[in-house]
Amino acid sequence: MTNILETVDTVKEPEVSKNETYLALVWRRLKRSLSGMIGLYLVIFLLLVAVFADFLSPADPRVTGQAYLPPQAISVTDQDGNFVFPPRVYPQGDTGELDPITFQPIVGLDYDNPQIIGLFVKGSTHKLLGLIPTDRHLIGATDGTVINFLGTDKLGRDVLSRILYGSRISLMIALVVVSIITVIGTSVGMISGYMGGAIDTWLQRFVELVLAFPQLPLYLALATLIPVTASTKLFLGFVIIVMSALGWAQMSREVRGKTLGLVKMDYVRAAVAVGATDKRIIFRHILPNVMSHVIVAVTLAIPTVVLLEAFLGFLGFAVKPPMISWGLMLRDTSNYSVIGEYPWLMSPVAFVLLTVFAFNAFGDGLRDAIDPY
Repeated sequence: MTNILETVDTVKEPEVSKNETYLALVWRRLKRSLSGMIGLYLVIFLLLVAVFADFLSPADPRVTGQAYLPPQAISVTDQDGNFVFPPRVYPQGDTGELDPITFQPIVGLDYDNPQIIGLFVKGSTHKLLGLIPTDRHLIGATDGTVINFLGTDKLGRDVLSRILYGSRISLMIALVVVSIITVIGTSVGMISGYMGGAIDTWLQRFVELVLAFPQLPLYLALATLIPVTASTKLFLGFVIIVMSALGWAQMSREVRGKTLGLVKMDYVRAAVAVGATDKRIIFRHILPNVMSHVIVAVTLAIPTVVLLEAFLGFLGFAVKPPMISWGLMLRDTSNYSVIGEYPWLMSPVAFVLLTVFAFNAFGDGLRDAIDPY
């Protein structure tokens, strides 16, 4: 018996800090989720791309050049297949021969004038973080020429640079819309669930009315109300307002359901019994307990808005030039002939899918971390 007790005493329990905060516990659970951590790193990557798009872009997205130039591949070999360093790109050049069928000039690689790839090279002037004037770019040709890693569009603009710049508008729309949806939906849901009675009834009938609207036809109808001569900022603001006005209702329903369960808890009843005001109960007792659900709902709502912006942009109802967004870029792929001949114009789809995967993976991991049940 003594040996058994000694064996039990020697077993060390896992070291857990008694002062570990709730956020520390959530972070510890989140780190155990592989998909959640991958999503988190991808979200950070996308946000950094949007912030430093000027520095990361190899060219000015507004400068035109040769139209429909295919992507230029990075090579570490010369014409004879020998290894060369640093890496380089061989530009497209006229071979001096004509196609016997179309009589068009045959384009080939110009091995005599390679574009040497370097880091922190000089290029177009821009403002880093919108404040610091500079002409340095992360990657490009050392001689100052433009390398089109993902080709050019119908106006000869660099596709990769436009994608990086477009991430700002696409993510900005998603973040602003989701922020508005969260504030309105959370406020209406908590008030409706806490107050109950006639207030809850009328608010829920209004929510049902908003949810009953067919969103896609309504988006298109409201977008046509904007004058053609309206400025791009006004057009963008109107689109954000419309998307927010139709998106908050579902969030309010979810928050209301959480609030209905919280108002029956003992600590809320105790606060009511001691004479706490409704404002104090809502903001000090109910709001902190619904925030875990709201945070997860936000991470899962952002990819939905990104997809919606891409779809509306494809139809021409989200962003107007000279602004750039992923949806607006996809308008150039509106027919099969363009996709078949210039498939690199579909590159923004990869970034849309990456954004959707990143936020969904992070949201799933965060949901498991916040709610261990």
